[in-house]
Amino acid sequence: MDFQHSARSLELQERVRRFMRTHVEPVEELYYEQVKPEATRYKTPQVLQDLKRLAREQGLWNLFLSGEHGPGLTNLEYAPVKEIMGRILWAPEVFNCSAPDVGNMEVLANYGTPAQQERWLTPLLEGRIRSGFSMTEPQVASSDATNIQCEIKCDGDSYVINGRKWFTSGAMNEDCEILIAMGKTAPDHPDRHRQQSMILVPKATPGVRIVRDMLTYGYDDAPVGHPEIVYDNVRVPAENILLGEGRGFEIAQGRLGPGRIHHCMRLIGCAQRALELMCQRAVSRTAFGKPLAEQGSVREDIANSFCEIAQARLLTLQAADKMDREGNKAARDLIAAAKIVVPSMAARVIDRAIQIHGAAGVSQDTFLARAYVYARFIRIGDGPDQVHLAAVGKELIRRGGVGVA
Repeated sequence: MDFQHSARSLELQERVRRFMRTHVEPVEELYYEQVKPEATRYKTPQVLQDLKRLAREQGLWNLFLSGEHGPGLTNLEYAPVKEIMGRILWAPEVFNCSAPDVGNMEVLANYGTPAQQERWLTPLLEGRIRSGFSMTEPQVASSDATNIQCEIKCDGDSYVINGRKWFTSGAMNEDCEILIAMGKTAPDHPDRHRQQSMILVPKATPGVRIVRDMLTYGYDDAPVGHPEIVYDNVRVPAENILLGEGRGFEIAQGRLGPGRIHHCMRLIGCAQRALELMCQRAVSRTAFGKPLAEQGSVREDIANSFCEIAQARLLTLQAADKMDREGNKAARDLIAAAKIVVPSMAARVIDRAIQIHGAAGVSQDTFLARAYVYARFIRIGDGPDQVHLAAVGKELIRRGGVGVA
């Protein structure tokens, strides 16, 4: 399948690429310097605030969101734009296109009431606040979302929430004001996919207690954070329920499909950058009397990386295209396939780049160590490989091995 990007997508790709080169790349390390002080660790750094204002002034804002709330890009049009943003790990927030806000804004846009949208979606779209997504739990295998035990109990005109979550992405940030929490409103419902609901929980609500920030390979991902949170008799108005009781699993599936494609394109951007760094390193370093570029194993690593990136990119674009033509549900197997392939590919490519860079590759002097952690984590985040493999395998067996394209 040959993907010809629309004129609108090509124009946005060029604008975002130029913005990244001119404004974002020169201050990549300044961002991390401004995050370092402990007293302001979870405060959005000034350099990022300045870039967000500039991006919004230039119309490079909320590019992910279609319909009345966004520029109306299709998934196929947005995917290569996201790849360009993904070259720097924190850059998507510059354009108000970062997780978990992207998924939360899509939830509010697609499932929120007008009042919920006015209260929470509008300030998120304007970049005045940030949000968190509270689904995974430490005491159950959350890869099977029906295991989730957090209790959401109706009490008159309120719901009372009790449970423990962790890796609640976004919740450490000082600008985070709203959490979307998933729990059970009907634990005895015979359909285990109708037991769960999602509810809006203002972060400042009494009983919301942040226990600790979670580290991944020693990184705390400040100023975003992924904390463990205890919900202790947290009471919110009944109108904070999203779409109605028993619709949480449905919302989760609608939220995670596009999100998985966003992660994939971001990781492809990381892998592409790692490949370019490999090539630069290969011609600038000499070992055993000749440039690394003349070593056969280095050439093979570079060639294999190019092939694997191209394959993963095409698969992801194919999934995005089917989402546009037939809907997210019809494209679920291609989405799952991309989610299986891309993070592993990115981890392999980044690992090769680390190896070619030697000690510098594991240090803070390149983006490679942080990018590797991200790639490895996403093999678990938004559903582990095994869940997607099982789903695709089951569907292929049903079809007798016929493809799912």
